[in-house]
Amino acid sequence: MVDAALHGTENPALIFTYAWDRLLVDPVPGPRGPTDFTGLRPLTATVPTVPATARPIPPAGSTLPRLAAELPHTFAVIDPHHGAQGILCQLRELIDHLAPESIDLLDVGGDILAHGDEPTLRSPLGDALTLAACAQVDAPVRLLVAGPGLDGELPAAALRPRLGPVVLSLTPAHTERIMPVLKWHPSEATAMLAATARGARGLCRVRDAGLQIPLTDGSPTVHQADLQAAFHHNVLAHALVTTTTLHEAEHHARTICGTSEIDYERAKSARQAAASPVSLSPESVQERLTCFEAQARAHSITHTTFRHLSEVIGMSGDQTASLRELLHKGNPELHDSLLWPLPRRHDKIQPPRQ
Repeated sequence: MVDAALHGTENPALIFTYAWDRLLVDPVPGPRGPTDFTGLRPLTATVPTVPATARPIPPAGSTLPRLAAELPHTFAVIDPHHGAQGILCQLRELIDHLAPESIDLLDVGGDILAHGDEPTLRSPLGDALTLAACAQVDAPVRLLVAGPGLDGELPAAALRPRLGPVVLSLTPAHTERIMPVLKWHPSEATAMLAATARGARGLCRVRDAGLQIPLTDGSPTVHQADLQAAFHHNVLAHALVTTTTLHEAEHHARTICGTSEIDYERAKSARQAAASPVSLSPESVQERLTCFEAQARAHSITHTTFRHLSEVIGMSGDQTASLRELLHKGNPELHDSLLWPLPRRHDKIQPPRQ
């Protein structure tokens, strides 16, 4: 979405990204590496691309093959298992091979601008690894932050002094090409970014922890930030510069930030494995939805993500798409909604029907 808005659609970008879909898609904690897939295509010595025919090796999961099937871009896999030095090697190979016109490091939410001691910081490792690598590469890299505060880690007010100028304000037109993808892709931050570009405003509840994210006029903006300043202030990124393994990088995250998001995933995965599967009827879904809506309304919540809804209702991650289909079937006027709007006191939303 951002690439098309900034650079046009005639020459789609190569998107160099983690294969890290969290437990909603991938039941295995942590990011996947190239050895976790079949059917990847070598681009350089250490960088493979993901064609539509590639598949994650069970029990791992990944959205990348389907993204490759539905979008015109080329997807390549960041491999964090060799630390920041490994990612730096991959970047150098890509730059030598492609001679790119531009390189944008894009973060949705802005936690890449963290200093490392913020109490609300929950997933610092992936961003700090890429920041450490990009700060060392001998090529100009533009740091972009889309949707300040939408990842629920650093509030928009805390980010404001760390952001540079607005380079893009997203509009409904910018979202049209990716709407089919966002109807199945589980990313909460991207859903909120696109939803605010389409006019959503209010307070959105997200994640299993029920974080509350303001949806404001500043949400659908993309800012440029100073990459070297971000690196200078990010204590974790500095510590990761010389790392050559993901295990080493995790150790630094625990020491500096008090947490590694992979530890959180390990603990959550263990809880999910111990829990009994739940089969819910449409009537049970409606009952739990009504209860949640009443509680959320009392806290002035206006929207929630389908991921959060599936968790509070008690459905597993792979049932999120089924939940969305069920709700939309009962409320066809909301078929294009990227977030679920919570009814105000006098709203009348029809219950889901089969």
